Amino acid sequence: MLGLMQSQPLLISSLIEFAERHHGDGEIVSRRVEGDIHRYTYRDLAARSRQLANALDKQGLAFSDRVATLAWNGYRHMEMYFGVSGSGRVLHTINPRLHPEQIAWIINHAEDQVLCFDMSFLPLVQAVHAKCPTVKKWVALCDAEKLPADTGVPGLASYEAWIAPQSAEYAWPQFDENTASSMCYTSGTTGNPKAALYSHRSTTLHAYAAALPDVMCLSARDAVLPVVPMFHVNAWGIPYSAALTGCKVVFPGPAMDGKSIYELIEAEKVTYAAGVPTVWQMMLGHMKPAGLKFSTLKRTVIGGSACPPAMITAFQDDFGVEVLHAWGMTEMSPLGTLCTLKNKQLDLSKDEQMKIRQKQGRAIFGVDMKIVDGNGDELPWDGKSYGDLLVRGPWILDTYYKGESPLIQDAQGRGWFPTGDVATIDSNGFMQITDRSKDVIKSGGEWISSIDIENIAMAHPAVAMAACIGMPHPKWDERPIVAVTLKPGAEVTREELLQFFEGKTAKWQIPDDVVFVEAIPLGATGKMLKTRLREQLKDYRLPGL
Repeated sequence: MLGLMQSQPLLISSLIEFAERHHGDGEIVSRRVEGDIHRYTYRDLAARSRQLANALDKQGLAFSDRVATLAWNGYRHMEMYFGVSGSGRVLHTINPRLHPEQIAWIINHAEDQVLCFDMSFLPLVQAVHAKCPTVKKWVALCDAEKLPADTGVPGLASYEAWIAPQSAEYAWPQFDENTASSMCYTSGTTGNPKAALYSHRSTTLHAYAAALPDVMCLSARDAVLPVVPMFHVNAWGIPYSAALTGCKVVFPGPAMDGKSIYELIEAEKVTYAAGVPTVWQMMLGHMKPAGLKFSTLKRTVIGGSACPPAMITAFQDDFGVEVLHAWGMTEMSPLGTLCTLKNKQLDLSKDEQMKIRQKQGRAIFGVDMKIVDGNGDELPWDGKSYGDLLVRGPWILDTYYKGESPLIQDAQGRGWFPTGDVATIDSNGFMQITDRSKDVIKSGGEWISSIDIENIAMAHPAVAMAACIGMPHPKWDERPIVAVTLKPGAEVTREELLQFFEGKTAKWQIPDDVVFVEAIPLGATGKMLKTRLREQLKDYRLPGL
């Protein structure tokens, strides 16, 4: 017997319809590429999204055709989130920090029909447009008068001139909720990137889950600043959750330095912000010397890579901001876990709570996870057993676009996605990443967590960034070393830094050496590229060998 409830597909267009109807005067603020501050409402966003949908219809795009973006976080980009997907096409957000050759490959692999870009990326478009035969329309996200006389891109149109003639009336089509809505390519450091193809159903469910109290806890009372780029797994789904809840949205545009982010938070009374550790490191570096404080910011979610405990402490103790440690992947839409305390943990000491907050957190509803050994057997949730982390759920990848399925089948025939992370899970369900499987250091048959080593190094007041890698050793197989960059004007010796590790980890886990470097290579999403660091240190030899 079936239930007697109305059947309505979970579509992205329903999110913007809800925001317009129930939060129409909710504010969306953007720092534009032009440098000024732009303001409008969800009502304006909905109307312009419909104009964009009409423009795509007039362009002759078919159902499920791909529309790409090379853009910063801003209101025009958000219009594409709804106008493209809502009309039945697929939004393809491209990471502009990738190499031009890789971007051209991605555009061709996705078979993008239209590409919209911020003027910051005109040189990039000039470099790749002739190599992208599938793109029929190139659009600059600007006013007509902002287009240079000679752009070098034939037929380049201004976004405003493109959508202006179009009606703001548009009936969002109804279709299967499993229809593709958007796609995002992984920023792989080896080989060609792979694409995760999200659906309307998976995106809408993810938006619901992200807004839950134990996750991002978004509401109409919040003003949210997504510093995480909209080209990085759809800004962790925040634009969709924002429409679902009606919260104020503040976009930073291209100004991603610590001073600009801080000033925007204060000017717009931001209560909640999201970003990767490197961004917050820049902001705290700007604030601390100047003695600055936050007047409204209460929470920040930090993901993309492990958040150093020193950063969690600085946010909480120095600035009164709660850090929500999160973990996920492009293949997971991206949220998998978020670290919020349970009721029974509220009375724990500050130090005991801090040990919990350092973990990546608990699985949110919609995500199941487990850790397995080399034979695929599930390991206990005891907080000590290390294993390969597997996940499954309705917004987790099944098969790569134009590619293979990476899933591992269990005894019940259920598919699990192998994350490539090594983790522990404690008895309360809190998961902690100890390493990427490719980065784990095995010394004398024992595992050493490179993340733990990095966190200790980052706690030293002179250290700006740290990366731990394993180096070949004739007796122990591998031994850890830590590469560090120093804060401006700071000084510390190799011996002082190694001594700093004493008492903070087992003696055999203390790095054998410290290597001072000018910069640690970062990937397109701000993650440390240890493969590139290993290449830089290929001639390095451990002391005494």
